[in-house]
Amino acid sequence: MKPRSSADGVVVAAVRPRTPAAAAGLRAGDRILAINGHALRDAIDFQFHGSDDRLALSVERAGATQALSLARRPGADLGVELEAPRAGEIATCANKCVFCFIHQLPKGMRRSLYVKDDDFRLSFLHGNYITLTDLDEAELERIVEQRLSPLYVSVHATDPTLRWELLGRPRRHAEILPRLERLAKAGIRMHAQIVLCPDLNDGAQLERTVRELAPLHPSVATTAIVPVGLTRHRERLPALRTLTDDEARALVATVAAWQREFLEQLGSRFVFLGDEVYLQAGAPLPDADAYEGFAIAEDGIGLVRRFEDGLARTLRRRRALSVPRDVTLVSGALYAPRLERLLASIPGAIARVAAVPNEFFGGSVSVAGLLTGRDVARHLATLPALGEAVVVPAVALRERDGVFLDDMTCGDLAAALGVPVRVVEPAPAALLSAVCCAP
Repeated sequence: MKPRSSADGVVVAAVRPRTPAAAAGLRAGDRILAINGHALRDAIDFQFHGSDDRLALSVERAGATQALSLARRPGADLGVELEAPRAGEIATCANKCVFCFIHQLPKGMRRSLYVKDDDFRLSFLHGNYITLTDLDEAELERIVEQRLSPLYVSVHATDPTLRWELLGRPRRHAEILPRLERLAKAGIRMHAQIVLCPDLNDGAQLERTVRELAPLHPSVATTAIVPVGLTRHRERLPALRTLTDDEARALVATVAAWQREFLEQLGSRFVFLGDEVYLQAGAPLPDADAYEGFAIAEDGIGLVRRFEDGLARTLRRRRALSVPRDVTLVSGALYAPRLERLLASIPGAIARVAAVPNEFFGGSVSVAGLLTGRDVARHLATLPALGEAVVVPAVALRERDGVFLDDMTCGDLAAALGVPVRVVEPAPAALLSAVCCAP
């Protein structure tokens, strides 16, 4: 039997009770083959053809095909969650970018970590960045036909030769501006990203890229500049380096000047800098208004400002005194000093911050999201006291089953440390609940 392809419909992962999908009789495990006569290839087809208020579904269940009818009020949620695509159904990246983080992973980790996606569907659905080099004509036409917007595009450089080198000399479509212009003319909104590699696409090349993207605004809504991440596992890869502190400070000033210019010319600051650069430079973060709605916060653009302002608002609203918890908060080395200052602003807080060095990845990796369980366990074992619990940021764990990058579980960590481990979401209320409780 041939393996299923993405053209064989979509599989229902869950049906929420008391929803139109539940009333229609849909069940987890059903494969929806068609909606109103339109065959489904993927979740995007499901959304596109499933937007009507009355749907005729062709559903495969237990090897048999049956018809179901679904009706809903205008705008009501269907109540269906779909299974994520399998690895073989995802369009993978054929590029060999000189800075690719996946190429810097050590051997022996779980296979899913080595999947390099370059799939326009995941860009539309989940905000993944794509290079546009692997798109064929049919895929471009589908983006336009189904109005798949916004898309998130890895630009890195607009100079065709430089981009070709940065992407590992791909065989086709390294020149980015013609593709962006075509999508812009079709009304597709895009967010551009530049992974900044000192001595390659910085300086004059960075300015060229920014200034050649700006005329495409508002179709290219934002341009994010994020620093390259390097691990100690760069074997037989091009020599790269990270920003120096002085370069980080200079970049902060340069971007601020560009923002003032573009705000006057375009009505938007247009170019935005990753939080890591401000933290490295020791520079003040821009005010919340400067992030213009935090459209690309998940790319590390304004996450810190949004979180810290949210915590300040939450503290102002709290009226009841709290009982402090004696806990240890796990943090990446980069953010730990700011987290300590935040704790100092919480009345009565006695929690401590553990700045965990990333021994596993090494290099310039210092964010909490890339900590392994073994690094956390190793560092916390050196501390004189941990309190009643260890608090781990949820970003360090895989969403599906709550394990670290090295497959260590929270239960494993708790057993190694001899104290309970609690997972906290990156939200102000969650942090406050972690360090204090209502009396």
